Amino acid sequence: MPMNIIRELPRPTEIKEQYALSPELKAVKAQRDEEIKAIFRGESKKFLLIIGPCSADSEEPVLEYITRLRELQEKVKDKIFIIPRIYTGKPRTTGDGYKGMLHQPNPTEMPDLKSGIVAVRNLHIKALRETGFTAADEMLYPENYSYLDDILAYIAVGARSVENQQHRLVSSGVSIPVGMKNPTGGDISVMMNAITAAQHSHAFIYRASEARSDGNPYAHAILRGYVNDRGQSFPNYHYEDLYRLAQVYAEKNLANPALIVDTNHSNSGKQYLEQIRIAKEILHSMRHSEDINKLVKGLMIESYLEDGSQKIGEDIYGKSITDPCLGWEKSERLVLDIAELL
Repeated sequence: MPMNIIRELPRPTEIKEQYALSPELKAVKAQRDEEIKAIFRGESKKFLLIIGPCSADSEEPVLEYITRLRELQEKVKDKIFIIPRIYTGKPRTTGDGYKGMLHQPNPTEMPDLKSGIVAVRNLHIKALRETGFTAADEMLYPENYSYLDDILAYIAVGARSVENQQHRLVSSGVSIPVGMKNPTGGDISVMMNAITAAQHSHAFIYRASEARSDGNPYAHAILRGYVNDRGQSFPNYHYEDLYRLAQVYAEKNLANPALIVDTNHSNSGKQYLEQIRIAKEILHSMRHSEDINKLVKGLMIESYLEDGSQKIGEDIYGKSITDPCLGWEKSERLVLDIAELL
């Protein structure tokens, strides 16, 4: 038998009843949602920073990182709105490797998805309760969104998922901003088609039920660079790339034209220190074009407590076990510099 059903997982309603948000936390979530949507509508001039570890691999260092981020947010709150990355599901190009806290609450142990669901929800609740931050996560599995739909601030659909029909249709029924990344091959028409689909209403099957969506007017673009047929990385964050996307948006009948630029991945060639230069170049482009300035709503930055990355089992506290990240000192300096340049 090629597939074995291990066990039934708890329904989202069961998990949310067992690990519930208090009325106070629900109010914080609602307020942050409105502030974020105002940025995407162009009513707020604040700049979004979606910043944090490549993967949220361990609760303690993630919460320490986010606590530091909260102190930094207070220093730049007049210009910058921070959404921490708490990415708990990781896509793998070949299917092998660590797939995130959802799969392995302990990266050195066997997969346990039931425990992973609980660990992920607990981490997001603790982050909100201890810091007031609602966070971003990647929509790796659309059917799992229901476990976190009452707590997340932002969702990204990855480069490998953006052409998938179910990701697009579920995004159309989400009430928070959803960023659609350009595919790994770089064709921005794929990304724009995903945004169009997500902004329209649909009928589809979701968690064994017939669902109907209203469309999500906050679906938007994320540029993350691309890889050619020889496996070489190329950026798409330069002035010409941003200006071209602004023109493409102008030709489409889409709500709230918006772009988040991913400063890592193929834009940096996974040279994580380049994120500092890339962020500042994007701000420079915004100053030289009103169209780009209106389109770019923020940046996505990979950052953790320690510079670089490590292998699973090295147990270096606060150091990424997936893609390399900027360490805290460099991250803090970059955020303060961004605030000065805005």
